[in-house]
Amino acid sequence: MFLKRVTLLKEKISSYSTYPFSIPTIQQFKELQFTKNVTFFVGENGSGKSTLLEAIADQCGFNLSGGNQNNVYDVHASESALSSYIRLSWMPKIKSGFFLRAESFYHFASYLDQLQKEEPGFDVYGSYGGKSLHEQSHGESFLSLFTNRFNEKAIYLLDEPEAALSPARQLALLKIIHDLTKGNNVQFIIATHSPILLGYPNAQILSFDDGEISEVQYEDTDHYQITKYFLENRERMLHHLFQDDEDLTD
Repeated sequence: MFLKRVTLLKEKISSYSTYPFSIPTIQQFKELQFTKNVTFFVGENGSGKSTLLEAIADQCGFNLSGGNQNNVYDVHASESALSSYIRLSWMPKIKSGFFLRAESFYHFASYLDQLQKEEPGFDVYGSYGGKSLHEQSHGESFLSLFTNRFNEKAIYLLDEPEAALSPARQLALLKIIHDLTKGNNVQFIIATHSPILLGYPNAQILSFDDGEISEVQYEDTDHYQITKYFLENRERMLHHLFQDDEDLTD
């Protein structure tokens, strides 16, 4: 691990009624310790997990629309509201890594295309599978990034990477994470809703639900429990889910 701790600088906060401190989890947050090479942020939409991940990425100097410290391009509203209120503690501090934001990955792919046009003699696509990410499917482009761009001695911050990945490709991502972390020279922090990704062995899982950040076991996450119950009781669950609609049509 490289990033050991994230601390909220409460003395700098002037109001808890405005975003992002209006988010209960961020409001109650004090300090967060990372204990494993792979950490997952889980929680309902709006619980603050992406907000904190984005702030960490900003403190790392990564482009908030996707990329690393060397990827300089502007996208509207690509700034963090929380970044200036946190402190990162490293041992040792590193500069290598990448921030993947699924919702703005299109802009990162367009940035690479623009670089290739501006520098035709330089193989921009060499680190991304050999061709434009726009010429690959969404899932293929994500895996091209993970396979070709991710190396050792780096920190990788992934915001909902499963958005473009089929279940089979989510398993492929787990294999990539496993291969990279075997030497303890890579750290992953991943915000996700995927019960497949959350199943990575011995990972630290931090829940942002119930107004606080707390460490939970895989089997105790809603993602695991709801998915497991649905797969084992699909007909019963769908019957109860649609029952009100059926009553209205009677």
